[in-house]
Amino acid sequence: MTKRERRTYTPEFKEQMVKLYESGKSKKDIIAEYDLTPTAFNTWIKRSQTTGSFKEKDNRSPEENELIKLRKENQQLKMENDILKQAALILGRK
Repeated sequence: MTKRERRTYTPEFKEQMVKLYESGKSKKDIIAEYDLTPTAFNTWIKRSQTTGSFKEKDNRSPEENELIKLRKENQQLKMENDILKQAALILGRK
Protein backbone atom coordinates (compact mmCIF):
# COMPACT_ATOMS: atom_id res chain seq x y z
CA MET A 1 0.00 0.00 0.00
CA THR A 2 1.53 3.31 -1.05
CA LYS A 3 1.29 6.34 1.15
CA ARG A 4 -0.87 9.12 -0.22
CA GLU A 5 0.44 12.68 -0.33
CA ARG A 6 -1.52 15.00 1.95
CA ARG A 7 -3.87 17.20 0.00
CA THR A 8 -5.75 20.30 1.04
CA TYR A 9 -9.16 21.41 -0.16
CA THR A 10 -10.83 24.79 -0.11
CA PRO A 11 -13.92 25.32 2.03
CA GLU A 12 -15.85 25.93 -1.21
CA PHE A 13 -14.85 22.53 -2.59
CA LYS A 14 -15.80 20.81 0.68
CA GLU A 15 -19.16 22.58 0.65
CA GLN A 16 -19.78 21.47 -2.95
CA MET A 17 -19.03 17.85 -2.05
CA VAL A 18 -21.39 17.96 0.95
CA LYS A 19 -24.12 19.51 -1.22
CA LEU A 20 -23.67 16.74 -3.79
CA TYR A 21 -24.13 14.19 -1.01
CA GLU A 22 -27.16 16.01 0.41
CA SER A 23 -28.75 16.17 -3.04
CA GLY A 24 -28.77 12.38 -3.21
CA LYS A 25 -25.48 11.30 -4.76
CA SER A 26 -23.97 8.35 -2.90
CA LYS A 27 -20.86 8.72 -0.75
CA LYS A 28 -19.20 5.90 -2.67
CA ASP A 29 -19.70 7.67 -6.02
CA ILE A 30 -18.45 11.04 -4.76
CA ILE A 31 -15.38 9.49 -3.12
CA ALA A 32 -14.51 7.55 -6.28
CA GLU A 33 -15.18 10.41 -8.70
CA TYR A 34 -13.18 13.03 -6.79
CA ASP A 35 -10.53 10.66 -5.36
CA LEU A 36 -11.32 11.54 -1.74
CA THR A 37 -10.63 9.55 1.39
CA PRO A 38 -13.75 8.24 3.14
CA THR A 39 -12.52 9.59 6.48
CA ALA A 40 -12.07 13.13 5.17
CA PHE A 41 -15.41 13.10 3.39
CA ASN A 42 -17.27 11.81 6.45
CA THR A 43 -15.60 14.51 8.56
CA TRP A 44 -16.74 17.20 6.14
CA ILE A 45 -20.32 15.95 6.29
CA LYS A 46 -20.29 15.79 10.09
CA ARG A 47 -18.77 19.26 10.50
CA SER A 48 -21.14 20.75 7.96
CA GLN A 49 -24.16 19.32 9.76
CA THR A 50 -23.05 20.29 13.27
CA THR A 51 -21.58 23.80 12.91
CA GLY A 52 -21.67 24.62 9.22
CA SER A 53 -17.92 25.26 9.32
CA PHE A 54 -15.10 23.08 8.04
CA LYS A 55 -12.48 24.67 10.30
CA GLU A 56 -11.24 22.45 13.10
CA LYS A 57 -11.24 25.26 15.67
CA ASP A 58 -14.94 25.95 15.01
CA ASN A 59 -15.79 22.31 15.70
CA ARG A 60 -14.07 21.89 19.07
CA SER A 61 -16.03 21.25 22.22
CA PRO A 62 -15.78 23.74 25.10
CA GLU A 63 -13.71 21.15 26.99
CA GLU A 64 -11.22 20.86 24.10
CA ASN A 65 -10.89 24.65 23.93
CA GLU A 66 -10.32 24.84 27.68
CA LEU A 67 -7.69 22.07 27.52
CA ILE A 68 -5.81 23.91 24.76
CA LYS A 69 -5.95 27.14 26.78
CA LEU A 70 -4.71 25.42 29.93
CA ARG A 71 -1.86 23.71 28.08
CA LYS A 72 -0.71 27.05 26.66
CA GLU A 73 -0.93 28.64 30.11
CA ASN A 74 1.00 25.74 31.66
CA GLN A 75 3.74 26.08 29.04
CA GLN A 76 3.99 29.82 29.72
CA LEU A 77 4.25 29.25 33.47
CA LYS A 78 6.97 26.61 33.02
CA MET A 79 8.95 29.02 30.86
CA GLU A 80 8.59 31.83 33.43
CA ASN A 81 9.65 29.43 36.20
CA ASP A 82 12.77 28.43 34.25
CA ILE A 83 13.65 32.10 33.76
CA LEU A 84 13.29 32.78 37.49
CA LYS A 85 15.47 29.77 38.36
CA GLN A 86 18.19 31.00 36.01
CA ALA A 87 17.97 34.51 37.47
CA ALA A 88 18.27 33.11 41.01
CA LEU A 89 21.38 31.14 40.02
CA ILE A 90 22.98 34.19 38.41
CA LEU A 91 22.19 36.44 41.38
CA GLY A 92 23.36 33.78 43.83
CA ARG A 93 26.84 33.78 42.29
CA LYS A 94 27.39 37.49 42.84
